[in-house]
Amino acid sequence: MNVILAGMPACGKTTVARALAKLIGAEVYDTDQKIVESCGAINEIFSQYGETAFRNLETEEVKKASALDNLIISTGGGCVLREENVALLKKSGKIVYLRTSLQTLLSRVNGDGARPLLKGGAEQKMKALFEERSPVYMRVADIVTDTDGLSPEEIASKIAELIK
Repeated sequence: MNVILAGMPACGKTTVARALAKLIGAEVYDTDQKIVESCGAINEIFSQYGETAFRNLETEEVKKASALDNLIISTGGGCVLREENVALLKKSGKIVYLRTSLQTLLSRVNGDGARPLLKGGAEQKMKALFEERSPVYMRVADIVTDTDGLSPEEIASKIAELIK
């Protein structure tokens, strides 16, 4: 069984994935990292080819990850917006929504220019993404864990208990 981490940009998916993998002895499969390794920077993909091209690459990574077992899969923030991705991920494991408050997310992205969907007005765009995506994360999640005020290791411990 895979453990799939989903949530807003800057909620800590990549960091928690590493902590959880270390805790339970699994490998991390980071869909964004795999895309960067094979295709280059996400910002460049967005600017040269558009969001749809990026989402298609993301779906290909989800297909690869879902065919494997005993992984901690860290997804991109928009990954679960595609029903095809959700179906593939649910077949391979449990989706854990790392629920993080808007205030915490905003404090983490302040000055971060590496997130293509937040370019040109990060606060307003993050608020819009939060309102749009939060209900989707809740709908697709098998497990919801709140992250505010917790270290990545504490979040990983909570998840490890919930997936037993």
